[in-house]
Amino acid sequence: MTITEHFLKVRTTTEKICKPLQVEDYVVQPIIDVSPPKWHLGHTTWFFETFILKNFVKNYQVYNADYNYVFNSYYETIGARVIRTDRGNLSRPSVQDVYKYRKYVDEKMVAFLKTANLSEIQELMVLGLNHEEQHQELLLTDIKYILGNNPLFPTYGDRNVAKQSASKSKDFIQIEEGVYEIGFKGDGFCFDNELNRHKVYLNAFSISPTLVSNAGYLAFIESGGYKDFSFWHADGWEWVNTNNASAPMYWHSIDGQWYNYTYSGLQALDLNAALCHVNYYEAYAYASWKGMRLPTEFEWEIAAQQFDWGSRWEWTESAYLPYPGFNKAPGAIGEYNGKFMVNQKVLRGGSEVTSENHSRITYRNFFHPDLKWQFTGIRLAK
Repeated sequence: MTITEHFLKVRTTTEKICKPLQVEDYVVQPIIDVSPPKWHLGHTTWFFETFILKNFVKNYQVYNADYNYVFNSYYETIGARVIRTDRGNLSRPSVQDVYKYRKYVDEKMVAFLKTANLSEIQELMVLGLNHEEQHQELLLTDIKYILGNNPLFPTYGDRNVAKQSASKSKDFIQIEEGVYEIGFKGDGFCFDNELNRHKVYLNAFSISPTLVSNAGYLAFIESGGYKDFSFWHADGWEWVNTNNASAPMYWHSIDGQWYNYTYSGLQALDLNAALCHVNYYEAYAYASWKGMRLPTEFEWEIAAQQFDWGSRWEWTESAYLPYPGFNKAPGAIGEYNGKFMVNQKVLRGGSEVTSENHSRITYRNFFHPDLKWQFTGIRLAK
């Protein structure tokens, strides 16, 4: 596949994700962590215009000078931007205008790639494509939140997501103590937070080959897990009481029966399916209730060679920190990951909406411990 074909495939995929939406769905921002689909469409376009076309095409004319303010996400180097909480207030530009923006930039990119010195832009292009693929996962996650918080629980469309079941295997995998190598190796693409490869010492531990199921977590709820402070961190217990938390996101108890919002609408809870949409506080509390713990990200990376993974982002006990020798790239690209290495927990694995080729064993996702709108699950260790 040529770089142009790859570019067009990624850009087309983003628009296909949005195809089932009604125009009103494009502008909703129920919470700060969810961005409107229209903003995702504009931001991923802005990335290519800002970092490639403006820098490598002589006399390039931006589509709209105001879009730098509207669609910049967090790049301080690039200038002022609409704050994240206000993305849902952007009734203008219209959805139609944003699609025109995408078409304009796509045409300019295709024309540029015909004559570009590919060796000069290769790394930036690959980063841009992976960036948009990251947003495809976020887009699907945000769409689920937008529709899942609509009182009518509308269906998303004909998206067929394979049912992710939690295996019934009970035997924990035993990992011997020793020094292990962690981090990306090879010639393919990785994000800077997966570098540098380094050695870590691990004590002997065991880890579940399967994810916690809905039935397993329901037992925690019914035993009073959300009412017993002894299972929770202090911050977690404060979160429980502040938010009156009592179940994973999208779970609804109706007339004594549990239901779960899915892309197909409200469905009876599948007890055998892998648990989804819990935050770190809940994951820690459940593990504590079971008399176990969450694995560290290093334990997970070593053990994952022996179990199936990729259906859920899995909370780990590790803080999101730089690997030894980590260096931020110069300029705006250096803001991509490094600036977020504080107050967050690492997730490993992938999910049913993770973009193709993003489920690497070394991939490090990261979120604040209270967030649960991502496709997050639990794997136990001891």
